Amino acid sequence: MKSFPELIKEANDQINTVSVEELQSVIEDPNLILVDVQSKDAVEENGMIKNAIHTNRGFLEFYFDQRADNPFKKIDVKSDSKIVVYCGAGGQGALATKTLMDMGFNDVSNLEGGSAAWVEAGNILYS
Repeated sequence: MKSFPELIKEANDQINTVSVEELQSVIEDPNLILVDVQSKDAVEENGMIKNAIHTNRGFLEFYFDQRADNPFKKIDVKSDSKIVVYCGAGGQGALATKTLMDMGFNDVSNLEGGSAAWVEAGNILYS
């Protein structure tokens, strides 16, 4: 049986990450899909990065399923979309990024350090 830290390490070994600086450079890109996978409570308490879409990690597969008949589809991914996922510190974001890669999305990365790193770099979160 694997522990949570082991799962995160395994995911991090298999995914792409972006730094806060890299995200800052593409934050206004219309092809960017920025996904916050924190709990609803965490988002309500702390806010989100500008232009982010919120989805609880448990609904990720439903919202990203691109079938035309998917009644839960929330996020429309184009061939030139760049997906950046984040959570509070990076763990859930890593697991969510791995899930999206397993679903076949190619240009997907996790924000290293999550929203905590975003704020630590002097950026703000929006409610």
